[in-house]
Amino acid sequence: MVTTMFNFDWPLVLMFLPLPFLIILLIPRSKREDAALRVPFYQRAENAIHEGRTLSHNSAWITIIPLALIWILLVGAAAKPQWVGDAISIPTSGRDLLVAVDISGSMELEDMVIDRKQTSRIVVVKDVVGEFLERRLNDRLGLILFGSQAYLQSPLTFDRKTVNRLLQEAQLGFAGKQTAIGDAIGLSIKRLKDRPESQRVVILLTDGANTAGEVEPRKAADLAKQAGVKIYTIGVGADEMIQNNGFFRQRINPSVDLDVESLQYIADTTGGKYFRARNPKDLARIYDLLDQLEPIEQDEEFFRPTRSLFYWPLGIALLLSFCFASLSTMFPILFSRAVN
Repeated sequence: MVTTMFNFDWPLVLMFLPLPFLIILLIPRSKREDAALRVPFYQRAENAIHEGRTLSHNSAWITIIPLALIWILLVGAAAKPQWVGDAISIPTSGRDLLVAVDISGSMELEDMVIDRKQTSRIVVVKDVVGEFLERRLNDRLGLILFGSQAYLQSPLTFDRKTVNRLLQEAQLGFAGKQTAIGDAIGLSIKRLKDRPESQRVVILLTDGANTAGEVEPRKAADLAKQAGVKIYTIGVGADEMIQNNGFFRQRINPSVDLDVESLQYIADTTGGKYFRARNPKDLARIYDLLDQLEPIEQDEEFFRPTRSLFYWPLGIALLLSFCFASLSTMFPILFSRAVN
C-alpha cells in the first residue's frame, strides 16, 4: 500500500487566500483611498476588477489572472507544502547505554603496549571503546567524559558514529586533571532516570580514585541502585612497568592509585560487574563480554521522511512577478488602465 502523500504543514495559512478579494469587495473605495498604507497588489487587482465592468472582458482578465495566481502561489508557499514519504522503522530493540570515560591527566600515562611500543591509556581506550560503540547497532548510546568535572558529551542517540567521533576528539585535561567518579555516576543517573528501568546501563572506565567532585562514589552507587541503574566498572592500567631513572631502571606499579574497592562496590551494589584491564587485550575482551548484553525489546518506532516543497510555489511566484513587471514595462498600453 502506498503511504506517501502531499500535505501542508501549516494548512490554516490557506485561509488567507480570499483576503485581498474580500478587501476589494467589502471595504468602500473611499476608505481605501485614505489609507496610510497602500499595497500595490490590492490596487492593481481592484482597478482590474472595476475596469472589467467598463473595458472588454479580455483586457480586464489579462491583469486579474496573473495577480491572482501570484497571490495563490505565495500563500501556498507560506503554508509549507511538503512531501511525506513511507514510514521507516528505526531500531529500538536495545538498551539505553551510557559510556563514562575518564579523561583526567593520569590517562596520558604510557603503560600500555601495542606492537612492542609504549602507548598511553587514552589511546588504547579510544581504540577499543570506539570499536565497541560501532558494534552497538540497536542501542541508544550516550557519552560522558569526566575529569575534575563530569560533562555529557553526547545525549542518548542511535547515531553511534557521532558518539564515537566525539570520543575520538576528546582531549585530556579539558575536564580537569583530577577524577570525579561520583559526579560521573550522578550525571548518568540524571540522564537515565526517565528511561525504562530494565534498560538503564552505564559502563564506567577509570584509571584512578575519586579525587574531586561533590558526590562520593559509594553514595552515588547507592543512588544508582535506587534509580535502577546498572553500572559496569572497568579499572584500566598496567600492574607494573619499567621506568628509567637516569643510570638505572626501576619497576613500578602505575596503577597504585586505582581504587579497586570502590569500583567493586559500585558494580556489586548496582547489579553490574567489575572488570580489570591491565593491557589492550584485557580491555578488548571486557568489551566483547559487555557486547553480549541481551537487548531488551521495545515498542517499534517509525518516522516518515519529509521533503519541503515551499521553494517551488515561491520560485514560480517570483518568476511570474518578474514576467508581469517586464510585460507592464514593454506593453504599457495593455496595463496602463489597471495600474492607474
